[in-house]
Amino acid sequence: QDLSDDADYAQQSASMMDSGKRSLQSLIYLKDNVAIHPTQFASERISGRLKLTKQDSVLFLSWIPYKGQTSNAKLSEKDRSLYTITAVPFTEVRSIRRHTPALGWQYVIVVLSSGLAFPPLYFYNGGVREFLAMVKQHVFLARSSEDQNVFIVNDFQSPLQRTLSSLELPSSLPVASGQSYPLDGGSSSENQRRTSSDVGNRVSSVSQSGFRKQKSHDPTRDLSIHLLEKFSLVTKFARDTTTQLFSENNGFGSIDKRWNNQPIRHYSENLLKDDEISYIDVPADPLEFDKLSLMWGKPRQPPMGHKEFTALLDSEGRVVESKALRERVFYGGIEHQLRREVWPFLLGYYAYDSTYAEREYLRSVKRMEYATLKQQWQSISPEQAKRFTKYRERKGLIDKDVVRTDRAFEYYEGDDNLHVNSMRDILLTYSFYNFDLGYCQGMSDYLSPILFVMEDESESFWCFVALMERLGPNFNRDQNGMHTQLFALSKLVELLDSPLHNYFKENDCLNYFFCFRWILIQFKREFEYEKTMQLWEVMWTHYLSEHFHLYVCVAVLKRCRSKIMGEQMDFDTLLKFINELSGHIDLDSTVRDAEALCIEAGENGAASIPPGTPPSLPLDTLYPED
Repeated sequence: QDLSDDADYAQQSASMMDSGKRSLQSLIYLKDNVAIHPTQFASERISGRLKLTKQDSVLFLSWIPYKGQTSNAKLSEKDRSLYTITAVPFTEVRSIRRHTPALGWQYVIVVLSSGLAFPPLYFYNGGVREFLAMVKQHVFLARSSEDQNVFIVNDFQSPLQRTLSSLELPSSLPVASGQSYPLDGGSSSENQRRTSSDVGNRVSSVSQSGFRKQKSHDPTRDLSIHLLEKFSLVTKFARDTTTQLFSENNGFGSIDKRWNNQPIRHYSENLLKDDEISYIDVPADPLEFDKLSLMWGKPRQPPMGHKEFTALLDSEGRVVESKALRERVFYGGIEHQLRREVWPFLLGYYAYDSTYAEREYLRSVKRMEYATLKQQWQSISPEQAKRFTKYRERKGLIDKDVVRTDRAFEYYEGDDNLHVNSMRDILLTYSFYNFDLGYCQGMSDYLSPILFVMEDESESFWCFVALMERLGPNFNRDQNGMHTQLFALSKLVELLDSPLHNYFKENDCLNYFFCFRWILIQFKREFEYEKTMQLWEVMWTHYLSEHFHLYVCVAVLKRCRSKIMGEQMDFDTLLKFINELSGHIDLDSTVRDAEALCIEAGENGAASIPPGTPPSLPLDTLYPED
């Protein structure tokens, strides 16, 4: 898809049915008594008719509520029409999740290519199996390797995988009959004005300050930032759906902590203007209220220099004790000139027990391997490219992204920048190296600092490959990697701040989608360029936890808990507030808080994180002597 905003699909479908120039739709499936639950009460369900139709070899899904057949007087016709699904093409559907319990109602969840989803469709009379069988007759359904109840939709007319990426989100979601609902709820006109204003303000505040030079504004990046932030603006459909999914994954326990209503405790945060706000009393932080013995994070040390790093190596260049190196980086970071030597160790490209000679040989071999991989796409002729749709589409997407990535930063600024060209070549080569994953928008955000540090195309490529071995699940099409991390985050907040978790639960925020951007690109948009590199190398150490980034999320939320609960923020207000934190988070205090929370959580925290939650690699591969 192009990055321009999608048309209003509902209007398209309406005009499509009304236009005499188009062929008529044929009905191929109809199911009555399929219901949607706007609330948690079954008595307030909205029943309707589910249909599959086909037109010009494209399959469409529709759900139309019955008129005047709701048992709840509070649900108006406007409310009912809000949930109407009118002629959504399966070319825009990414996956279907089924739920067929032994006891209870069967339902399916339809997830769109944008990553958003319709509310669950409950089959009160059964029939999920027949529905999926009918869909399978007209589009290709592939069962997810990670979840047997998820079926990936791959329409024959659009075989390119629409990868998980916030940058591809349209400005509206096709969920209503004859109209399109804005992503942050409310009326269409009101939210168009508000979203335009909010995004404009956020874009102007997100300045990626360069290590050597920074510009205050980069118009070439605005569209990418605008679209990435739209991933955070999630509709009620996605919120309800993900809350439903999280409620099923209840196999991970938590610690119940005592708390009472106490006057609010203000945090010294520049963005939080407590004196200007009229607060209500909110539950106190349980870690403070219970006066638990908490070992708060240690102060940051000066960055590690070359002399100190050399002292950690033996005469042949082996790292004597990887844990000592990782601990030193965790508490102090690395001088910029030394990052080129240390980052490959942290990323797993270099083995800690490798010698100088072995690393030199590795670089030589990998340089030749990279040249071979690069030649695969460089040798594609124009005639061959005409017959290689996936290559053309991935190349077009990469070409669009690299010219918008960190162009305000001196290393990538200016026309015909060689470093931008190198970034393009690396990403295109990676799409051939890992053809299943390919390229997803957001990957350029990860590659940019690596290329800046390594200053070598081949070395940058292999470091990027090593990083994607950990973070690749962030970009999986079925989105399980991101959902798993958000679920783990919810369990950590429940463990470390149960009042805050309960507040999110009561205010329809339990899916933690407002933290999506933080996790997707590891806080790249929340800090200036140099601070981002400092945070990344801390997280890459895996010193306290391989999921330290989740504790960073908890630390930021706890810093802001008084404002969030004191102002009774709902989901949309919370999204706006979280986005506006960009550039206002103090890195050192946040890392110290995250360290303290990780230590306090201990084994209970580790047990709250499902096995295989990204980023994860076998620890014996990275740190054999530990």
